[in-house]
Formats: sequence, structure tokens, C-alpha cells
Amino acid sequence: MRYNRIYTMNSSNDPKQQALASLEIAMDHARKLGASAAEASLSTGGGLSVTVRNGELESIEHHQDKALSLTVYHGKRKGTATTTDFSPRSIESTVAAAHRIAQYAEADPYAGLIDPSYLAQDIIDLDLDHPWDVTPEEATELAQRCDSAARDFDPRVDQIDDVSVSQHRGTRGYASTDGFAEAYSGSRHSLSCIVVGKHEQTMQRGYWYTLARNASELATPESVGIAAADRTMAKLGARKVATEKVPVIFEAPVASGLVGHLVSAISGGNLYRKASFLVDCAGQKIFPDHLSIIEAPHLVRGLGSAPFDAEGAKTSARDLVDNGVLTGYVLGSYSARRLNVPPTGNAGGVHNLSVSHQDLSFEQLVAQMGRGLIVTSLMGFGINMVTGDYSRGASGFWVEDGAIAYPVEEITIAGNLSEMFKNIIACAADVDRRGNIHTGSMLIESLTVAGS
Repeated sequence: MRYNRIYTMNSSNDPKQQALASLEIAMDHARKLGASAAEASLSTGGGLSVTVRNGELESIEHHQDKALSLTVYHGKRKGTATTTDFSPRSIESTVAAAHRIAQYAEADPYAGLIDPSYLAQDIIDLDLDHPWDVTPEEATELAQRCDSAARDFDPRVDQIDDVSVSQHRGTRGYASTDGFAEAYSGSRHSLSCIVVGKHEQTMQRGYWYTLARNASELATPESVGIAAADRTMAKLGARKVATEKVPVIFEAPVASGLVGHLVSAISGGNLYRKASFLVDCAGQKIFPDHLSIIEAPHLVRGLGSAPFDAEGAKTSARDLVDNGVLTGYVLGSYSARRLNVPPTGNAGGVHNLSVSHQDLSFEQLVAQMGRGLIVTSLMGFGINMVTGDYSRGASGFWVEDGAIAYPVEEITIAGNLSEMFKNIIACAADVDRRGNIHTGSMLIESLTVAGS
């Protein structure tokens, strides 16, 4: 959108129009101060969170947040300042602060706005905004229904630690002195449940949640409570296992973390700093032939969908991994200049990654593994992104003869991400779509499981 409209601060209650008005004030003042270029990112949001513990209302929180980050350029020198006050006077003061910083900053040859040819031209309506007018009383009732279902699931349920119902609606906008100015609104609603189970002298905790842009697409409170309780009960009686190398299944909710490590390894900042085990790997096979990863930023109601990225660049569908081959990186304009390649529309991150899968149920994947470990929970951050070395605490289930034998805990799994990626034997069809990365459970050929 070019600057061909006049937005006044009080002309509309539409959050998009209000965002554009604030962004225009920032760009106009940057021009008046003589900046060679400027850009601004804006985010606003608010919502309601209700928490119930053991059937009783514990808290009701109404939350609102907003921020406008402004960057001013003087040639290759830049200054950045941020404000949470969107009054014209405050925005102008923030621009002036960024202007002063830029005057004294050291020049960065890679600094600057993205080339206008990459800016989004047609802003697609992705149906992301679905306000949920739930009252605190209604949210409390939903949480209590979830609590009751979890409590009634099994007599070994000791307590319901936390049931939370949350609704949120926010707006994101971006503008630059190249004339781009756009904003869009989106919503995100959730219900989650944490259950504590007790059997004899042992206790375990389990968790489940539902998440969607449209509240009508949330799972029922009862199903969430039952799932959380079921997962908790399954963990009771967990034990350690002996140290050995065995096949490992990453359950879908934790398998998305492996894809997240891939994204980190092929992101611009780690690449140009040479702080990744996948430096210079574009065009190389890093996964087996059966695995592909697609980025789909324009999924209707997608939790990771976006019509443009954090610097106004158009977002496009692409094959990030094609039959095992890494086809490109995850780049904003700055890292793209550092690497001397085109930007990919990923300033701010990826948008709806989908991992290919085989026509296998989770049970069939377990049967295929035969003997080994199912990981359902991970802890710790033992990942070296430079070497790919991977070591994390884990819990889950031990498998014998193609079936779950017993729960396990207090173990560590270790390997190397590069080898782990290459040795993904299969990916099941139990795809978890509750986030920005959609993947089924993954079977990896062999990892070291350290226990007793």
C-alpha cells in the first residue's frame, strides 16, 4: 500500500487502521528529520486468560501489550528505538531518539531496507482474525468441564494442577520510507490442562492442549482433560533403562523440535556467523529420499500464516527440503546480503512448515521399530549448533516386540543432528498441527540412550 490515504488517530476503531496511522506518523517524522531511510514494526494485542486449579477459579487476567520499533538509517549507519506509547508526540520522540543514535553509530555495509522488488504487492486475506467474545464466567465453565473430565478419568488422578483457557487477538504492521505500509490482525485461542497422578509412592505429571485461530475449532474441554489424564496415568511406574544404542521414536509433539533445530541451523544469523553445522549445505542431501519439508505461508487460518514477513517481503510457498535435499535457507534481507543471496521472505521466522509422512499409524511405526525408545518429553538444552551434537534429558516409553512395555524416565538421549536427520527411517501420519511446524512421529535408526 502506498501512502495515498490520510489516517487519523481517532478516525477508526479498526486495529489495522490504527496501526497504519501510527506507522505513518513514524515514517513522516523520519522524513522530516532527514533520514535517508526508515522502517517501523508495530504489534498490538490483548486478551483474557482464566486459570482453574482443582476445580476452583484461581485467576482471571486481562492483558494488553503493544510496541512500536523504529529504525532510522543515515546511509549505512542505523539507530533503533522502541516505544509502547502510540501518541503522536511519543512516536515522534522515538523517531528522534533513533535519529540521534544513527548519527553516532558505526556504518554497517549490509544495513538498509529490503530491495523494493521483494516487497509484498497483493496482501492476501488468510482468514486469520476470529475474535472470541468469551466472558470470564464462560471461560471458567469451560475450564471446570476440562477439570472434571480429567478428575473422573482415573482414581489415581491426584490433582489437576492447572487448567487454562486463553483468548488473544493482535495486530502486526510494518512500514518503510519506500512506501510500503500494511497491517493485519490475527487471533489465537487455547485450552490446556496439567494433571498430576499418584500411585503408591510415585507421582507423575502429564499435559495436553488445544490451539486454534477460531475458537469453534478447539477440541472439547472434556477431550483435552481426558487426554491429559490418560497421558499422566500412562507414565506412572516409570523406570530407568540400561545404557545402549537403540532406535528412537520422537512422538509428533516433540518431533517438531527436531525440525525447529533444522530451521535454526539454516537461518541467516547462524549461517553468516559460521555457527551452524549446515553451513554451505544448500543443494546437498541432508535427509533420506522419502522426506520433504514444504513451507506454506498462505494456509487459510494457519497458525504460522502471514501475508508478508517482518520487513514487508512477500511470503511464498516453497520446498525447503525436496526428497531429502536442502533447497535453500531461511533469510531476511540483512543475512541475505551477508551471504550474497536473495532474501527468502523469512524475516521473523518460517511460516507453516509441513513434513511429509508415510501412510503409517503411530502403532504401525512402533511395530516397525520393534524394540527401542519412544520419547514423549524432552528437557534441557544440550545442543551444539556448530557441531550438531545433541544430548537432552528425556522420558517416554520402552518398546519390546513392537509394543509399549513400560514407561521410562531419568534418561538421556544423545547423537548428532546431522546423522539423526539422515537416519530418519519413517515419519508417521499422526501429524500434530497445533503450531507452526506440522509433523508426525519420527523413527530414527539409532541413538545412545543413557540410563542406569
